[in-house]
Amino acid sequence: MTVPDEQPGSAAHVLELVANGSAASRADLVRELGLAASTVSARVQELVEAGLLAESGAGVSRGGRRPRLLRIAGQGAVALAADLGSRHIRTGAVGLSGDAFDVDDHAVDPAAGPEAALDTLAARLAALAERQRAAGRTVRGAGIGFPGPVDADGSRIIAPARMPGWHLFPLRDRLADRLGLPVLLDNDANMMALGEHRAGHRGRRHLVLVKAGRGIGSGVISDGRLHRGAHGSAGDISHVRVDEAARLPCSCGNIGCLETVASGAAIAAALRGEGLAADSTADILRLVENGEPHATTLVRQAGRDIGAVLAVVVNFFNPEAVVLGGALAGAQPLVAAVRGMLYERCLPMATSELTIGAAVCGPNAGLLGAGHAVLRRTATVPARRPTPSAADGPHASAAGHG
Repeated sequence: MTVPDEQPGSAAHVLELVANGSAASRADLVRELGLAASTVSARVQELVEAGLLAESGAGVSRGGRRPRLLRIAGQGAVALAADLGSRHIRTGAVGLSGDAFDVDDHAVDPAAGPEAALDTLAARLAALAERQRAAGRTVRGAGIGFPGPVDADGSRIIAPARMPGWHLFPLRDRLADRLGLPVLLDNDANMMALGEHRAGHRGRRHLVLVKAGRGIGSGVISDGRLHRGAHGSAGDISHVRVDEAARLPCSCGNIGCLETVASGAAIAAALRGEGLAADSTADILRLVENGEPHATTLVRQAGRDIGAVLAVVVNFFNPEAVVLGGALAGAQPLVAAVRGMLYERCLPMATSELTIGAAVCGPNAGLLGAGHAVLRRTATVPARRPTPSAADGPHASAAGHG
């Protein structure tokens, strides 16, 4: 599995409990995990030796010796994270405490081909890594969210729409070679689902996130874990056929797909057909906010179409939350239309306690998911620093790549 979740009682789980404040001592961990004190001590020692945890000070006694308090060590470990969009790369560092910092956006056109995008991505992540090390932080690896399908091994891109040259491109290994760090790669909606689940919906075990931007994607959290399916395509709702699309041709080669009418690219094209200036999702949002009737109608209809597809998902999967992310989730007519369709078409049992709303992490959801996935994966793997030739040749081993 490309993006593993912490197993109960694992070192990664221990680290998560300390980082989120659920446990402050070994005794707390024993109570939280229900494990033997010796097992917990072994896990803690692993993390101390890896430089991820430290013990200092003393807590309140509960009848014996005062426990030593656990904390994230020093400046702590960080993961580099990148969220690729259709026209930009958003990068940042993610810490164990759950924050994204040094966040930056840079214009890039992945549709121009993988080599130029790889050069930009590698250069910006390498510079970000140096800033973290200069601040005394340990860089554990890099996590990447890509706007297209990723294979089951999490190594290559598979036939992304409107992105010639990317099919079978080994992005994970090429980037690992350039950075000298372990790299995790997954679809951007999956990374967003991980970030939203951890930051805003930790108590919910079943969640569906829809990314509505220039394209449409979806990530699924099942029983607290990311569900990718047999070959990594779980959650791909963009190519479900909808009545509204009729016989419109899709970039996938089929006709009538949801993406042809409900994506930001489709809405922008329809608005340009009406003589309106709309080249991006930001332009769509601006027109909706200004009350432009064509834009509002198209966005509301997009919400109905997305909601109609999601109604099947909700009836079948029965999640606790449906989260709407991506740029178009900032349009209230779309969110309201999705909610209305779900209540109209789903069984009352499926919606009686269903939470439906916009993402709480905003544009950083993908960064948070990618960063936390790396930190969990590398919880007890010694961090590697790049050799002087890190940018020149392949020396990053496959260990830790996923």
